[in-house]
Amino acid sequence: MPTTIHKIHEVGQSIWCDNISRGMIDSGELQRLIDLGIVGVTSNPTIFMKAITGGSDYDQRIEALQAGGCDLMGLYEGLVLPDIVDAADILRPVHDRTDGVDGFVSFEVSPKLAYDTAGTVEEARRLHAEIDRPNVFIKVPATEQGIPAIETLIGEGISVNVTLIFGIDMYEKVMRAYIDGVHRLASGGGDVTRIASVASFFVSRVDTLVDGLLQEKRAAGEKVDHLLGKAANANAKVAYARFGEVFGKGGAFDELAASGARVQRPLWASTSAKNPAYPDTIYVDPLIGPDTVNTLPPKTIEAVLDHGATKSAIADHLSEARQALSEIAALGIDMKEVTKKLESDGVASFAKSFDELLENLAAKQQRLTAAG
Repeated sequence: MPTTIHKIHEVGQSIWCDNISRGMIDSGELQRLIDLGIVGVTSNPTIFMKAITGGSDYDQRIEALQAGGCDLMGLYEGLVLPDIVDAADILRPVHDRTDGVDGFVSFEVSPKLAYDTAGTVEEARRLHAEIDRPNVFIKVPATEQGIPAIETLIGEGISVNVTLIFGIDMYEKVMRAYIDGVHRLASGGGDVTRIASVASFFVSRVDTLVDGLLQEKRAAGEKVDHLLGKAANANAKVAYARFGEVFGKGGAFDELAASGARVQRPLWASTSAKNPAYPDTIYVDPLIGPDTVNTLPPKTIEAVLDHGATKSAIADHLSEARQALSEIAALGIDMKEVTKKLESDGVASFAKSFDELLENLAAKQQRLTAAG
């Protein structure tokens, strides 16, 4: 029987799961989600930190890797890369059935390389070769240093999930990097029909920051209540409109599309409701639409299955979205400053999670050694 997620897919949006762990793979939970309509998986350092340090699922593998003399980074990759490979293999039938549109698993380069172009390219190449699966995205953050890395990797035929996009200005650069990369791939004789990319536009964090700034304005006597909870979806709707202009007919992508190249789909990330006063599908229902992806944490997946919408809505109320952003700007809230702060905070947050993961992994390693 078709689920809500299957019905969303019928209008052109793919729903992915923003979570991965050894337990999900071994228990059959990932396959259960696929049966419910999930067609991809994303990961990040925070997700792996919680998975590896939050239980005992990885203890046996840690002990085996220790016996092989792995250093800490080798231990980390020895734990997470098998999860990526196994998840990719489970999703491979989805990848084949959709002719390479879906069925992807995403794995991120070290967040320590977010401001290092050459380091990002080198690590992405290594991970791509080591994982060796056609349905794995290498995640690269949308920093100024990440943009040329994205173009280079796409030009080499390495599929990329561009992560941590918050602002329209950076999104413009991301789209251009993808298009230039596909041109480079084509000029080098590569197969442009097999390259894929998504542009991960983070949503809820925008409201978290903007709502806080609006509360300050309200305390100063401004009327702002009608704008609370509006900035994030408005920002995403404007981004989608720009996606349509660039990748739609008559846009910059026409020549490549004629050669069979795929559009770089917008992916809505960070879509759980951070404010408990907001509906739990606030960053899902209004963002349903063709050529998009929404990656949801497990709790939001269950909410969508229970009471999510199934109608395409991303192109609706665009004028209202622009109006909301204009009113926010008129209050003195600069969205360029907001999204730049969110970008730097996002990179710092993932780097912190990565550091915590390595620290906790070292501590767990010592405990297991002492217990043995």
